[in-house]
Amino acid sequence: MRGVDSSVVAGAGPVGRPGERATVRLRDSEAEEPPRYAPEWLRLRETADAAARALDLLDPLRIRLAGLPGGTGALAVHDLGCGTGSMGRWLAPRLDGPQHWVLHDRDPYLLHFAAAASPRAAADGSGVTVETRRGDVARLTPDALAGASLVTASALLDVLTREDVATLADACTGAGCPALLTLSVVGRVELTPADPLDAEITEAFNAHQRRGGLLGPDAVTVAGEAFAARGATVRVHPSPWRLGPAEVALTEQWLRGWVGAAVEERPELGDRAERYLRDRLAACAAGELRVVVHHSDLLALPRPTGGAS
Repeated sequence: MRGVDSSVVAGAGPVGRPGERATVRLRDSEAEEPPRYAPEWLRLRETADAAARALDLLDPLRIRLAGLPGGTGALAVHDLGCGTGSMGRWLAPRLDGPQHWVLHDRDPYLLHFAAAASPRAAADGSGVTVETRRGDVARLTPDALAGASLVTASALLDVLTREDVATLADACTGAGCPALLTLSVVGRVELTPADPLDAEITEAFNAHQRRGGLLGPDAVTVAGEAFAARGATVRVHPSPWRLGPAEVALTEQWLRGWVGAAVEERPELGDRAERYLRDRLAACAAGELRVVVHHSDLLALPRPTGGAS
């Protein structure tokens, strides 16, 4: 489709080629070079991500963290698929006490950005330290999370399979470790002014998100059920992007990826989608377009275990 940058997949970040998976996987079954997320895209979305994350989930998380055994030590936070480290920059300054963040990603380039730009102080001025771990989160087991206080991730669940989510839930609940999993797409988009093609593009994009067994817009429901089945208390809260004239650059990139993925899924949309994208980009540039991209944040609080710290 002319004029569409197919390297951007809305809600999940840029990917290199059609059909490629996200940077972090829970299995180590593929031998090919992993796709990379562009740091430029991750930086572009960071402000919108920070504004969208559900603050209402932080109080129950703080209560749980305050009650951990050995609470005088540093919180050990494992950030899965950390990218450039935006989750740490958002969350670390909102939690009290010393913290040690373990940043996981397959891409050493992104890990470099994450470590260099990591926060240095918690909400109460306590120190924050970081370490990086390269590779798949392929062997994520309760033992791998021994001593972990919290697992975090952002825009991860929707690019996992049902099996991946079960592995993640097994590891967190087995370790008694809370999980704060933010910004998963839920398959709903609102554009103002509306257009008759909005619904078709949304439907095609959602189908594209489910390719290869990925959960896409079903991820939060599947993850919530997986954690609940393992005895965890699960809370879900909306975390929508609200994009207007102040977010033109992000909206433009999101539009190109959103429409491009829809056309890849349904090539017969091509000519109509090209006109649609042209008109939407013009409205965006003129400051006339408003977009709400719906996401959800999930907080899972497993039963504590003797190994939690």
